[in-house]
Amino acid sequence: MEMIISHNGRDWVAENESLRVSAPTLELLDIRLTEKMRAGHMVARGQVKKVFMAFNNATIPQWIRQYAQHYFNRIVEVRG
Repeated sequence: MEMIISHNGRDWVAENESLRVSAPTLELLDIRLTEKMRAGHMVARGQVKKVFMAFNNATIPQWIRQYAQHYFNRIVEVRG
């Protein structure tokens, strides 16, 4: 599964066309993502699903983008 991750000034937000989660910390974001995926039957019991989160570069100032092609990307393993 792929998601876009950004920060809105208060919370981290990860979203795609079928799912949106937000939290003030990355640790809590991962917990909420796991809860939503389990509740929505997106990951079965005993299954491990990798979620790739690509950072939305549009949320950082243009002048800094030339120094880093990405702010950060991350992969989270969600266990059912």
